[in-house]
Amino acid sequence: MQKKVLSEIAIYFGQIKMPENFEIDREKLCIDILLFNNYNNNFPFSKSWDMLQTYLREHVNLEHGFTLIHKKTSGEIYKPREYSHSLLKLDPIDLRNSPDYVMLYGVNVGKNSCKVFIEYDDNRRKGRSWELPLNDNDFVMFPSTQRYHITANTSEQLNFILTTTYEFI
Repeated sequence: MQKKVLSEIAIYFGQIKMPENFEIDREKLCIDILLFNNYNNNFPFSKSWDMLQTYLREHVNLEHGFTLIHKKTSGEIYKPREYSHSLLKLDPIDLRNSPDYVMLYGVNVGKNSCKVFIEYDDNRRKGRSWELPLNDNDFVMFPSTQRYHITANTSEQLNFILTTTYEFI
């Protein structure tokens, strides 16, 4: 008997563990998210953003054997008790130009104040979901074909979350 896996939904998650003295300046990323949201332009390039992107791309390549190419970055700010609606980064009308992966990074998130809720189908078992907390310096990356949402911010502070999409080769 043989087995061939035709499809897989892989979710990558964990903490960004930078080398000592090379920490990501998350305060700078918060400022970048504020600028992005107030001026509605392209996400600004910064050393901290580049360090995060480089870390993630190199670790994915080294540990999982594929290369990520950055497509787009945005930042979201969630007020206390605010949550996102169901989100999908894939454009079903334009699959060719849609991203392959979505990465969420907790820039400044209250301890256990929100979760990422990812929806998926398991063959005929439809409407399944998986959730995990998103805290400071945590990331979660998953296929852009998956719907997701951020649960309500249960803290009294603003939650800053960076969203980046990638193409993979």
